[in-house]
Amino acid sequence: MQVAFLVAPEGIEQVELTEPWQAVIDAGGTPKLVSTESGRVQAFNHLDKADTFPVDRTVDQAQVGDFDGLVLPGGVANPDALRMDEKAVAFVRGFFDAGKPVAAICHAPWTLIEADVVRDRTLTSWPSLRTDIRNAGGNWVDEQVKVCTGGPNTLITSRKPDDLKAFCETFVAEFQR
Repeated sequence: MQVAFLVAPEGIEQVELTEPWQAVIDAGGTPKLVSTESGRVQAFNHLDKADTFPVDRTVDQAQVGDFDGLVLPGGVANPDALRMDEKAVAFVRGFFDAGKPVAAICHAPWTLIEADVVRDRTLTSWPSLRTDIRNAGGNWVDEQVKVCTGGPNTLITSRKPDDLKAFCETFVAEFQR
């Protein structure tokens, strides 16, 4: 199981990257960090700088066909930057076009909205995104983890870091199908 983790150069909520990353490793998979720029990305613990992580591939180098699934960590700045990058948005849309599973937590659905892939889908997120999701044609629910199989692929979403255990267990099980 090869899993892409798509992040911007900074603004990633560290725990929303590291816990899903470890869940993939624990399941015998191989996570790869994909970003819009090469080098290292800056993670945060809320608003405080945390660790940096090396990028494995840029979106220019990454191919959807190389991966079995996609994880989109949150943080406020991370998905906001990704949704402004056409190549990152196209990369996300490519997983939906290919029918591959996608997992997104917290503010990450902003990137899904920009990719125009939430229409007629049911998902959850950080509560402040509910109006954005509804305006994009999605159905927002306040649940710890939501699996939506209606559409071209399986979409797994969660609200916040407190939901990480359920999020990781659920997306790993879905990705292994």
